[in-house]
Amino acid sequence: MSVHKPLAERLRPVSLSDFIAQEHLVGEDAILNTAIKSGNIPSMILWGPPGVGKTTLATIIAESLDRPFYALSAINSGVKDVREVIDRAKKQATELSFEGTDPILFIDEIHRFSKSQQDSLLGAVEQGVITLIGATTENPSFEVISPLLSRCQVYILKSLEKDDLLKLLAKATKSDTLLKHKAIELKETEALLKISGGDARKLLNIFELVINALKESPYIITNDVVMAHAQQHIALYDKGGEQHYDVVSAFIKSMRGSDPNAAVYWLARMIKGGEDPKFIARRMLILASEDIGNANPTALVMANNCFQAINVIGYPESELILSQTAIYLANSPKSNASYKAIKDAKSMVEDKGALPVPLHLRNAPTKLMEELNYGKDYQYTHDHAGNFSDQEFLPDDISGATFYQPADNNRENDMRARLKALWGSKYGY
Repeated sequence: MSVHKPLAERLRPVSLSDFIAQEHLVGEDAILNTAIKSGNIPSMILWGPPGVGKTTLATIIAESLDRPFYALSAINSGVKDVREVIDRAKKQATELSFEGTDPILFIDEIHRFSKSQQDSLLGAVEQGVITLIGATTENPSFEVISPLLSRCQVYILKSLEKDDLLKLLAKATKSDTLLKHKAIELKETEALLKISGGDARKLLNIFELVINALKESPYIITNDVVMAHAQQHIALYDKGGEQHYDVVSAFIKSMRGSDPNAAVYWLARMIKGGEDPKFIARRMLILASEDIGNANPTALVMANNCFQAINVIGYPESELILSQTAIYLANSPKSNASYKAIKDAKSMVEDKGALPVPLHLRNAPTKLMEELNYGKDYQYTHDHAGNFSDQEFLPDDISGATFYQPADNNRENDMRARLKALWGSKYGY
C-alpha cells in the first residue's frame, strides 16, 4: 500500500461488515443490505453530507454483486462521457448475456449535472442497461429531474454520530498500516469530533495531520494539541461542516435584519468556499416570502429571477446576481405576516379537523348536487358593487377567525385599511 495515500483512503471499507454507521441502511436487516443480499438492487440516489460513505457504499455494492463498475464525476463529465459509458455498458451486458449482471454507473455529485446530462441517463436506466447510483449532498427533489428521480430509490445517509467517529479513530490507531506501530494516546477527542462535523474523511485527515505534526513518540492527542495544529487548516467556510450552517444562518439573519453590508460579507464567505449558487438562491427565495412577504411583493420576483438566472450563468458571473439580490432583500421592508398566517391556519386545521365546506361554496357539476343545494346562494363577486360581497367564506365553526394580520409597513397598512373597509369589524382589522 502506498504511503502517499491519506489515512481516509487507507481505511476505506471494502465490505459492508467494515462499514461504520448508516445502520438504518446497511444494518443486518436494513433495506439496502437486504437488497444487496438478494442480488437485486434498484437504481438509487444516495443523499447525504460529505464524508458519510456515499462513494464507498457504491463501490461496496458493485463488489458485493460482482458487477462491472463505472464511475463519473459530474464536475468534469459531460453528455459525451455519459453516452460513452452507456455504450460500453451495453456492449458488456451483451457479452455477459445473463440476467443480474447489468453494470453499475456511479455518478458523484449528480446534482451538478444539467438537465440535458440527466436526460441522457433516462433511457439506459429505464431499459435496465445500467443500474444508476447517484451521490448528492443536495436535496434530490430540487436537483434531479423528475423522470429520473421517479426511476430511482432515494436513500438518506446521515452525518456520523459521536460513537461512529470514535470507532473510526480506534480503527485508525489499531488497524492502519502506518499508525498501528505508533504509540498513540487519545487523551481527549472533543476537538477532533467538533472539527469533523460528522464527516469521516475530515476526521481522519485532521487526525493524520496532527499525528504527522507531532513527529515523535508518544503521540498524545489533546484538544489543545488538535487546535494548535489543525486550526490553520480549517477552511474559512466549509460547506459540509458546522460552519456551513453557521454562515448560512448569519447570511439569512443579516438580510432579515436589514444589514446589506453583513449580508454581502457572509455571501462572500460562501462564494469563496465554493458553495453551490443554487443553494444560496434557494435560501433567498425562502426569505423573500418568509421575512418580506407582502411588505414588498417584488422581493419574491427578484429572488425567483435570481434563481432562474444562476441556473443559466455559473460562477464567477452569478455572484453579481447573488450580490444584487441579497442587497435588495436586505433593503426591503420586512413582514412575516404571511408566514404566521399559514402557520396559524395549519394549527387551526390540526385543532378542528376537516371542517365541512359551506354548501354555497361547493361546486355543483351534477343535477343531484344542485338538488342538494350545492352552490346555492353563492354570490358571484363581480356581480356586486366594488366587486365585493360580504358572504361567508369560512366554515361556520370558525367564522371570523383571523389568520392574516398585516404588519406595520406601507403596503400592508394599505392592505389593512382596505380589509377593514370591506369587512368592517368581522376580522378585527
